[in-house]
Amino acid sequence: MGKLRVGVIGLGMGAGHIKGFGKHPDAEVVAIGETDVERLGRVGETFGISERFNSGKELIASAADLGLDIISVATPNNLHKDLTIGALRAGCHVLCEKPMAMNASEAREMEAVAEQTGRRLMINFSFRFNEVADALKRQVEAGRLGDIYFARSIWLRRRGLPGFGGWFGRKELSGGGPLIDLGVHRIDLALWLMGYPEPTWVLGSTYDHIAGKIAAEEGKDFDVEDIAMAMIRFDNGATLEAEASWAANIKENELMKTRLMGTDGGLLYHNEDEGYRFSAELFYESEGYHYDSQLHPTGRQVPSAMEHLVDCILTDTPHTAGAHEGVIVMELLDAIYESAEKGEPVRIQ
Repeated sequence: MGKLRVGVIGLGMGAGHIKGFGKHPDAEVVAIGETDVERLGRVGETFGISERFNSGKELIASAADLGLDIISVATPNNLHKDLTIGALRAGCHVLCEKPMAMNASEAREMEAVAEQTGRRLMINFSFRFNEVADALKRQVEAGRLGDIYFARSIWLRRRGLPGFGGWFGRKELSGGGPLIDLGVHRIDLALWLMGYPEPTWVLGSTYDHIAGKIAAEEGKDFDVEDIAMAMIRFDNGATLEAEASWAANIKENELMKTRLMGTDGGLLYHNEDEGYRFSAELFYESEGYHYDSQLHPTGRQVPSAMEHLVDCILTDTPHTAGAHEGVIVMELLDAIYESAEKGEPVRIQ
């Protein structure tokens, strides 16, 4: 088999997808699609890609002629469903940016089409794909934590607001605010480490006291939350607390933490210096003594989501971050928003 041929739709986040696929020796990005003509030309020139389309639909319509094997969908959230379904029906495997869709109903439709077409649908839950996360997953699977009964996963920004007037702050285009933008990553990371237990009910709250005021003063459209928090209960009795904010009165400019507690040990996965480098620690008891264990990264190369998908296609092995896990996350996000609106817990059917 020759190199897998890849098309990328949406060149904001999609530029990272091009780089990811470009690291794999058996994959080649041969086509790109973008409605912003200036960006399309700039990215095409940067990466030497000549097949350029002014929309995702145009790229998908040419998928067969181009011999595409994979299409990456890295557009605003409201376009994920239609473009993903179109790419699947065109015979391509799909890597879709998070969040999977605008809501769980759309996500389930995407999953169904992937099953019908026999094509792979993977969600870009990118925080799984680094050395620290990989090391922690191995420790959990080795039983170092025992039975996990509590987790807390947060991504808080002091003032990390997207530009007002853009699609991030408009619910019709984004589906929500920091919960669906940032929280989706931290919820997936915790669930992945916990083994994706089955959620049973959710209690959530959302607020827009800071961003809503700023947007109003600037006369900009903004109809999503600037902070959200939730408590999630699972069928095995475990609990997850989740928080996400674009604007909160905290000390740190950027704070990411995922903590798990188990019967035999615990872990903490967090960012360093308010940036995007990560550290991890394990905590456990042995013969009456308490121990703290610091992870020391070795520079081990962990495949990106793009490289992982290519590897799995070529070796005909299952991939992680599949459509069903994406659906579970969307069901949780829907339930958190519903609970916040109703002011009461919501059961997940």
